[in-house]
Amino acid sequence: MADYTPENQSEEDDLYEHYAFTAEKGQTPLRIDKYLMNFIENATRNKIQAAAKTGNIYVNDEPVKSNYKVKPFDKIRVLFEHPPYEYLLTPENIPLNIVYEDDDLLVVNKEPGMVVHPGHGNYSGTLINALIYHFENLPNNSSNRPGLVHRIDKDTSGLLVIAKNEESMAHLSKQFFDKTSEREYIAIAWGNIEEDEGTIEGNIGRHPKNRLENTVYLDDDSDKGKPAVTHYKVLERLGYVTLVSCKLETGRTHQIRVHMKHIGHTLFNDERYGGERILKGTTFTKYRQFVENCFKVLPRQALHAKTLGFEHPKTGEMMRFDSEIPQDMQDCIEKWRNYSKHQDNL
Repeated sequence: MADYTPENQSEEDDLYEHYAFTAEKGQTPLRIDKYLMNFIENATRNKIQAAAKTGNIYVNDEPVKSNYKVKPFDKIRVLFEHPPYEYLLTPENIPLNIVYEDDDLLVVNKEPGMVVHPGHGNYSGTLINALIYHFENLPNNSSNRPGLVHRIDKDTSGLLVIAKNEESMAHLSKQFFDKTSEREYIAIAWGNIEEDEGTIEGNIGRHPKNRLENTVYLDDDSDKGKPAVTHYKVLERLGYVTLVSCKLETGRTHQIRVHMKHIGHTLFNDERYGGERILKGTTFTKYRQFVENCFKVLPRQALHAKTLGFEHPKTGEMMRFDSEIPQDMQDCIEKWRNYSKHQDNL
């Protein structure tokens, strides 16, 4: 595993640092173009080689070519003349599904497919691009992202609270940090979850071989990652999949997706964590066609942030919001419901 440093402006030559990595002590010699493909999302080998050709990839503060072999403890930086695109925020007139708004905050029901904040490969069309168009002077969070108190993944739908002033940002962020906010997600998971309810605990951190994934660290590696706790409850058993409610005690990146995979129940159609494959069921051709039809109906991970609760930063009132399960997920659930009923009648 390599240590990752957030994007910062470089002080030399008016270049901007877009990525920075330190190779781990056990790193075997590996071409830097191959190495960086494991760490930079949506980066192709051709793009990395082009960056090296123009002298934008540095190792230990010296520019290197794409065939440079990465060694243990190498400090790798990718520099360009322009700032990272996520810092060049452009207001965009994108409609928002606002379920509540007052002078201090708003609650948004995010559609699946919308990225929450700009990042590598997604510089426009994000929730933040929409927010800064519709609202002026939103406060920045600790990552300089306007209004954001928390986030959900691109292909996860559901509720988010947005702070409209500094006081609300501080108050709401503290609630999420102190684990006093309430968040319930609805998910479809592969397999029949045996226990009606349970708690999943295990530190979550970057996967040692694939930086685009997270993983659970236990036993000898329990000092890695950050503590994470997910409480789950079975809502409905649908044969080869289970409809489940997940309540977050912590809020780690991909937490539910990682924890459910950890207990052997990867989320349905979660491509990043292997859920886009048929993980449970029969070998019959008709079954495979049925699952593939479900994938078409729900072309994303089956995860929705359904309920959200927090204390209003000004009034102190406990506020709770609930959202409908999106149509694509409802359609998928209904397909499995009908399929499982048919199986029960055989």
